[in-house]
Amino acid sequence: MMHLSPLGKRVVGLAPRGVQVLGRGILLAGLVGLVAGFGAILFHLMCLVVTHYGMEKLAGYSQRGPENETELNDLTGLHDSSYNEHENPRSLVPWMLIILPAIGGLASGYLVYHFAPEAEGHGTDSAIDSYHNKRGFIRSRVPIVKMFASAITLGTGGSGGREGPIAQIGAGFGSYLATKLKLSDSERRILIVAGLGGGIGAIFHAPLAGSIFACEVLYRDPDFETEGLIPAFISTTVAYSVFSAVSAVLFHRSAFVPLFTGPEDVQFTDPSLLLPLTVLAGAMVIASLLYVRCFYGIRNLFTRLHIPLSLKPALGGMLTGLLAFTAYHFISPLGRQAQYDSLSVLSFGYGYLQRILVAPAPVYLWGTVIVLLVVGLGKIVTTSLTIGSGGSGGVFGPSMVIGGSLGAVIGLMFHAWLPDWVSRQDVNMFVILGMASFFAAAANTPVSTLIMVTELTGSYTLLLPSMWVCALAYMVSRRWTIYEKQVANRVESPAHRGDFIIDLLQGLTVGQALTTKHRQFIAVSQDIPLSELSRLITSTLQTCFPVVESSGKYYGLFSLDDLRQFLYDSDLGPLAVAQDLATEAMAPLTTSMDLSAALSRFAHERYGELPVVDENEPDKVVAILQRQDLISLYDKRLLEMKAR
Repeated sequence: MMHLSPLGKRVVGLAPRGVQVLGRGILLAGLVGLVAGFGAILFHLMCLVVTHYGMEKLAGYSQRGPENETELNDLTGLHDSSYNEHENPRSLVPWMLIILPAIGGLASGYLVYHFAPEAEGHGTDSAIDSYHNKRGFIRSRVPIVKMFASAITLGTGGSGGREGPIAQIGAGFGSYLATKLKLSDSERRILIVAGLGGGIGAIFHAPLAGSIFACEVLYRDPDFETEGLIPAFISTTVAYSVFSAVSAVLFHRSAFVPLFTGPEDVQFTDPSLLLPLTVLAGAMVIASLLYVRCFYGIRNLFTRLHIPLSLKPALGGMLTGLLAFTAYHFISPLGRQAQYDSLSVLSFGYGYLQRILVAPAPVYLWGTVIVLLVVGLGKIVTTSLTIGSGGSGGVFGPSMVIGGSLGAVIGLMFHAWLPDWVSRQDVNMFVILGMASFFAAAANTPVSTLIMVTELTGSYTLLLPSMWVCALAYMVSRRWTIYEKQVANRVESPAHRGDFIIDLLQGLTVGQALTTKHRQFIAVSQDIPLSELSRLITSTLQTCFPVVESSGKYYGLFSLDDLRQFLYDSDLGPLAVAQDLATEAMAPLTTSMDLSAALSRFAHERYGELPVVDENEPDKVVAILQRQDLISLYDKRLLEMKAR
């Protein structure tokens, strides 16, 4: 707890209760923002150093970053221009681009799986999961491991972004501070939101978007964590100010500018452009679906791969480098510039995004389109390989590169076919709005995304078309999301269970409600005939029976009502077996499931009993739970509450 001097205690004691609460909220959110700001600086420095000694020194590849991002040479002058491909084409060592990501994946995998397995993948999802399902608890070591693992992954060529690691750093400190001060679960969750917003707002020079993103990304529906918005404002203000002040001292650069330099001559003055922008939104919806399906498809492939967990990121890194190496040679007929641009499928890719934001009219249109497609689609695959294999990084940064590249393709196509309608300057608008609509579709965060892209590029005049494309993309793509830990809305969140109804079962799990009686049940195999089932039910009070395969794997469930239908069917009855009676789609309860969620399942199912499986053995039934058991437990808790 925080210790005050005697005078401080007297001053606090004299203050009204509301003032004390307000002051504590500002102080705690400010502390979280302070740590998030310094964490963003430290993580940025680590990425610069690893990138310099990895990609630049060993592979001779300098990807660069956004126009207004600090570089290592701003601090130490260590950056060597000889590693600029355009000045010294022979400096690049293409085969090193295969080895480096593999080495980075190996080091990252060792750190993550030996010290903090929760740090794998993209950290924003972990913060969302902690908010909804873990009472806001994040182990204190997780942000530290995440920071080192992500810097190594991204600095050696792995494809990813910075928002995941910095989100986990900020959220992790918020959780740590709340735990140390013995705050409530609700306050701990609010500080997680504040830390998440502070870190993202600082490192992306987007304080307003970072705050809103932290409150919006928790849900798939258009819902917000309203309690976290004001603390997030405070935290992000402090974090961004710290980040900017330290940047000014260390790098002699102001961070109070957009991260990317956007085109100055892009204006939305023709409402008819909303028609081609509608086509852009549709294309970004399709691309976002491809991104989500590819990401989780590759992750599932790596999950089923029978090799040590710590080696999987190395394999993902090697495949990432191999794809970049292949793209580099595939693009060779288009020239050295095109080859170099194709390597933006590695690491952040922000340098290429900066170029296409302000690029002049292409000399060779179709060559430019090919490179844009290689980068946009290739980035989907490399990000999926890097992070889906267990590597550490974020998914927002690559989304900007993917959306910007594919948005440029759509803009160039319209410019080539209808130059009087879509001018060359308007193509830059398609780049910016492609960034916005792609991530709005992929993450179900339309509000924060349109603000984020506006702050990133300084394109405030494009707010109107940004609203249009983000709204369209979001409305069509609500069935999928890159953040699988999102819940539908506040009503569906375990964090808010009990906010809308008095929930006496909150905090209890199915496993805690199970007794020896529940574990003594009858399960039947698929091939038992109806005649034998008829004899079996006379010896038990059980009304629902799980059906299992010969291996013991759960297959489905049937009730006495299902059995009765076959008993009175003279034609089918003699031929029926247990498999014919079972409902395959009946998902079992799990021992870790909240009892409130289990009660909700009973309310929506026709069965009075449901099978229970252990989360460690999801295919094996361990008990049968009755609806009446939960009602009895509810009554017992109600009597206890009344007695108190």
